[in-house]
Amino acid sequence: MQSIRDQIQHLTGRINTLDAERAELIRELRKLQEQLQTEPNNSSPIITKSHYTIEEQITIFLSLFRGRMDVFPKRWDSSKTGKAGYSPACQNEWVRGICKKPHIKCSECSNQAFIPLTETIIHKHLMGEGTNAYKRDYTIGVYPILKDETCWFLAVDLDKEKWQRDASAFLETCRIRNVPASLERSRSGNGGHIWIFFSAPVPASEARKMGAALLTETMERTPEIGFESYDRFFPNQDTMPSGGFGNLIALPLQHRPRENGNSIFLDEHFKPYPDQWEYLASIRRMTLTEIAAIVEEASIKGRILGVRMPLNEEDDKPWEICPSRTRPDIPIKQKLPASIDVVLSNQLYIEKQELPPALKNKLIRLAAFQNPDFYKAQAMRLSTFGKPRIIACAEDFPQHLGLPRGCADEVIELLHSLGIKVEIEDKRNNGNSIKAPFLGELTAEQKRMVQALLKHDTGVLAATTAFGKTVIAAHIIAARQTNTLILVHRRQLLDQWIERLRTFLGISPDQIGIIGGGKYKPTGIIDVAVMQCLVKKKTVIV
Repeated sequence: MQSIRDQIQHLTGRINTLDAERAELIRELRKLQEQLQTEPNNSSPIITKSHYTIEEQITIFLSLFRGRMDVFPKRWDSSKTGKAGYSPACQNEWVRGICKKPHIKCSECSNQAFIPLTETIIHKHLMGEGTNAYKRDYTIGVYPILKDETCWFLAVDLDKEKWQRDASAFLETCRIRNVPASLERSRSGNGGHIWIFFSAPVPASEARKMGAALLTETMERTPEIGFESYDRFFPNQDTMPSGGFGNLIALPLQHRPRENGNSIFLDEHFKPYPDQWEYLASIRRMTLTEIAAIVEEASIKGRILGVRMPLNEEDDKPWEICPSRTRPDIPIKQKLPASIDVVLSNQLYIEKQELPPALKNKLIRLAAFQNPDFYKAQAMRLSTFGKPRIIACAEDFPQHLGLPRGCADEVIELLHSLGIKVEIEDKRNNGNSIKAPFLGELTAEQKRMVQALLKHDTGVLAATTAFGKTVIAAHIIAARQTNTLILVHRRQLLDQWIERLRTFLGISPDQIGIIGGGKYKPTGIIDVAVMQCLVKKKTVIV
């Protein structure tokens, strides 16, 4: 038994040493990647001409970037407004008496005459159309999700300032998982797309689960990537929206951006492949068996976006869901600190210097949840455009990780469960004392609510209409005897709150401030504000 203990101790020591070495290598790698990102114009090495003919190039292109063939989106640019976008290419577009844009959406028009995607269209996209500069900027996209809710590829859209760092982290995960992934610099040059191609159409739901699993694994290794560092997956939904086409993605290798070194494929050093077509022809396609294996393993381990699940979300195997609808937790095998300093202020600030990546990732996930609106729209086969699938509330500061104060109990519980001592420094503003006696009388049920709420600094009261929530709030203000800001989202609620406060609190009416409805008269005692009026030119004015 002693020999086994010695071996365990020896192996544990080796693992800790390797973890420390790996962390140091990751830091060095990120420094090099950041240096690479700041180099002037990485995008301009010479791209040689390909030995492939244009006909062969079109064949390669269509074999990879496959989506809906009966309709495709075409980019438009407005010289008057400067705006740009995509709309389905239609033979009746802007034909007087037939086309009813912009009053009726293309997907709802009764005069649809969509142009199918052909080799001629691809030729225009790759080579440009005509000789003048405007026509040569002929750009099209593709609708990835097919009518049977399958897809030929999965694409990850990356942008923001650190897109190259995030792309490297995701590509590393793909290499570990033997997933053939290809990086394209976006049309603007300020972002990128990571493409994963399939050998046959794959259910969109399975492709997206695989993407989620790869993203989760990437975050566990490099938590700095965060939920906000990638824009979305394409396809962006599991099912085809009713009457729509699903989200589109712009196709690469468009003529005009390609001349500027954009919309092309890059190697691991973010240098363009000299022969783009030679590279595209060599790309391996994933099989459904490979995808299913990754999804199954990630599902068993609960590693497909391990965030809170909305209560109305469907599950493939509902009989296996825990009563709390949580997945089995994944143990942290990295060395943990003995204690962590936490500052409680407008947010919960956690020192991240000694946080191992896996623990930081768990903390980030405490402040992230799946957006019920996304799944509701998807279930109703409505467009999910503009609806993020994940709502992330964590902020990554240079020395600290910022989480909402509502996560405090969960953070403390998590750290204590891992044997970590939590040192909390309370930096909250205690406010100013006021005198506001309560003039009303609570019902027995309201009294029970008040007693429960007063035990906590943070909480939510959910009650039916006419229960007396504003009366309870007035009683809590009187009990706390602290100046208060009340936020509402409609003018009618502002008026209602002011009326209730004047009725149930023994204070002068001029001690109740108003911000909203054209008025800005805060008192600093009790103020009621329409939240939209608290920000002016992106600055909080209170």
